[in-house]
Amino acid sequence: MRKTWLMFAVAIGFGGVLAYPYLGLDVADSRLDVRDGVQYSVLVAHIFTATVALVLGPLQFVPKVRARKRLHRTLGRAYLLAGVVPSAVAAIPVAVWSGRPLTQVSLTLAAILWLVTGGLAYRAARRRDFAAHRAWMMRNYALTFLAVTSRVLVPVLLLAQAPFGGVDPASAPTLIPVGQTLGWVVNLIVAEVLIRQRPATRSPKRTKRFATRRDAPAA
Repeated sequence: MRKTWLMFAVAIGFGGVLAYPYLGLDVADSRLDVRDGVQYSVLVAHIFTATVALVLGPLQFVPKVRARKRLHRTLGRAYLLAGVVPSAVAAIPVAVWSGRPLTQVSLTLAAILWLVTGGLAYRAARRRDFAAHRAWMMRNYALTFLAVTSRVLVPVLLLAQAPFGGVDPASAPTLIPVGQTLGWVVNLIVAEVLIRQRPATRSPKRTKRFATRRDAPAA
């Protein structure tokens, strides 16, 4: 529970840092090079919707929120439809426009996985397979949290250079694609470890079917 709220606090902090330069909708304040208004508009859409996903995601794992089914469904739909889906779609052209081959491949793949895991989480919920739903949501938010991890890994990679000749701040731009790639890979690995550590549980629907077959009289 405390870890969830800590993640929520981190998400709010990083979300504010990510979105702040774009609140004025001034191209000159963009942290990424954009060639025209179209690219800037897509970038802003990606940033704002990613911030929505980043902030709403941890709330899906709060037991009190999950217990209030209507609230949980509403937040979940907002997370997917106002956060993950538009941000993932916008992330693909943003990655392509970066001009960095590793970023183009890595972030495009991450965006596709973001959409796929979100779709699988929604499908599992519709089938009332809540164990699978939770697992897919954990994987999905691991991809969302890339926005945080990638920005933490770049300075870590810089400091890792110290034993090999010192830290060169000028190399930071070349490490950004590496941090972006390692970010979502590491996040998915951590999510998978956490998922496998949780005890397996049957969904109510499956349990009911099992009980029906078990209690049926022998022919």
